[in-house]
Amino acid sequence: MHRWRVFVIVSVGVFMAGLDLFIVNIAFPDIRREFDGSSLAGLSWILNAYAIVFAALLVPAGRISDRAGRKRGFVGGLSVFLAASAASAAAPSLDVLVAARILQAAGAAFMVPTSLGLLLPEFPPSQRATAVGAWAAVGGIAAAAGPPIGGLLVEVSWRWVFLVNLPVGLVALAAAVRTLEERRDPDPGPRPDILGAIMLAAGIALLVLGIVKGPEWGWASAGVLASFAAAAALLPTFILRSSRHPAPVVELPMLRVRSFAASNVGAFLFFAAFSAMLLAGVLFMTTVWHYSVLRAGFSLAPGPLMAASFSAPAGALSDRFGQRAVGAAGPILFALGTAWWTWRMGAEPSYASEMLPGLLLTGAGVGLTIPTLSSAAAASLPPQRFATGIAVLTMSRQIGSALGVAILIAIVGTPAPADAVNAFDHAWTFMAAMSVAAFFAYLALGRVRVTGLEAPAPPVPTRERVTRWEDPCANGDGAGAPAKAATSGEKVSIST
Repeated sequence: MHRWRVFVIVSVGVFMAGLDLFIVNIAFPDIRREFDGSSLAGLSWILNAYAIVFAALLVPAGRISDRAGRKRGFVGGLSVFLAASAASAAAPSLDVLVAARILQAAGAAFMVPTSLGLLLPEFPPSQRATAVGAWAAVGGIAAAAGPPIGGLLVEVSWRWVFLVNLPVGLVALAAAVRTLEERRDPDPGPRPDILGAIMLAAGIALLVLGIVKGPEWGWASAGVLASFAAAAALLPTFILRSSRHPAPVVELPMLRVRSFAASNVGAFLFFAAFSAMLLAGVLFMTTVWHYSVLRAGFSLAPGPLMAASFSAPAGALSDRFGQRAVGAAGPILFALGTAWWTWRMGAEPSYASEMLPGLLLTGAGVGLTIPTLSSAAAASLPPQRFATGIAVLTMSRQIGSALGVAILIAIVGTPAPADAVNAFDHAWTFMAAMSVAAFFAYLALGRVRVTGLEAPAPPVPTRERVTRWEDPCANGDGAGAPAKAATSGEKVSIST
């Protein structure tokens, strides 16, 4: 069927974007050896530069594609992503590699929102949550599958971590040109807030810089304090700008929909734990247990296998029983897995009794959490906001990922061998705490009502005085109750 051909094509783009966010975890030891003298904090920018730029550009890229055409945005983003993958593979230094990763993130930022914008019109309303769940599961499985796939590729060279994108991506690119139909918004509205995206990226980057450099520079050093101060100035200014710009990066009134706001908080918290876990697993096995990169990659494989097993039915079960009922178990299972590692993991390798049970629990948690968060965020919005809503949710995930990795680097650092297990115990505890917090965000979802194609569009932009902004997804149970008055009595645009 045509809809499933579209699904496969756009899923390739989503898979590569998710895979490249995490596949380099397993390549860290080899990259560090090749670029002699690189610190763990410096290497973390291979991950964080990608995550931050990806997060900041998602919504503007989606809006640009609404204007120029979503097929054009997807094809163009995939082309840039493939070119940047080739540049990453050829990078002669860490700085060049980080720069290529920024370009890669820009391409991914066009692929992800346009993929959903091309996919959703192919499905009827009754199947939309299932489609969104399957779409989200692709990205989650890609992220979890990064270490085992990377372990195989690094055996040849760490550069193959990036080169592997080229043959798969070129096939998807040719299929996209032939199969996808051009779709665009007939009334795309104001131009996207590019300056706001730059402010968001700069603010998060400065916050991450302060966290990863804190142990090295000193938490009270001028550089760290200046980074935190600049982030503290930029991020509130970004929020203020978003409340006033006609086409902001984050449409603040959307966050008055209870289930959408809870989904974003849950995604931020859970991905802080998830991203930290993926990197910490690699670092622990290669530095404490002295596993080879290949052995570490395959040792992590049960996690993504469990994620795949649980994520496939999670979307369909959500359609029947609700996202909160199905997904709330995910963060708890994940927290139990990381708590197991805190309790059991020691300096002497004992994979079957120490690492494996935690991998099975965290993998099941990932499989239940990611699809249900995404379907809850999309289902609670009218169809005119699906692509924007998922882009904002993905942005929350990537910001959480960047901060999670930064906090992990600050916790673990480069400990002496005698202190390594204790340092990682603190890291596992941090992940468990973030996942429990994500569980409480799940409880705040309420009962999510799926919105059909016939749902009315949200209010059009205006600066007229109003008494309140009416939530188009209100369902009377508190999950989407009518919102209070907008700040200062002004209505704020939420148009895409």
